[in-house]
Amino acid sequence: MEYKIIKSSSQYEAYCNKLHELVKDPLTRESDEVELLTLLVEKWESENIRLSVLNPIETIKALMKEHKLNASELSEILNLSKGTISKMLNYSKGLSKETIRNLASYFKLNQEVFNQPYKLENEINRKFKDASLMNTKKTISNINQPV
Repeated sequence: MEYKIIKSSSQYEAYCNKLHELVKDPLTRESDEVELLTLLVEKWESENIRLSVLNPIETIKALMKEHKLNASELSEILNLSKGTISKMLNYSKGLSKETIRNLASYFKLNQEVFNQPYKLENEINRKFKDASLMNTKKTISNINQPV
């Protein structure tokens, strides 16, 4: 098949579908065709998709939709349990450094896209003034301990 610069969203979608098929097959995963399609798709994405306005979880959800991935497939890609993926996608668990690196590597994006503060819906974090703005989990220490 002859590939050209992507000029429309329908062409972009077709190329993403073709790329997804090629990557699934171990025989074509490392081919020049995959490399070319990846370059074309990345060029179109960099010019047409604005991920920086989304928080990291919205970005992950948009990328999952764009790449036709479900939570189970994402758990395999990131080598995390389905429960952990569910907690992340539902704002109950923050993204670890390793998860951020793996997401950036898989989607071929800068780590900064995923390494931004966002509000967690975690009961423990609600007790801390600034924790709702961070993607980290706080632990509660005993206040009555001698110093």
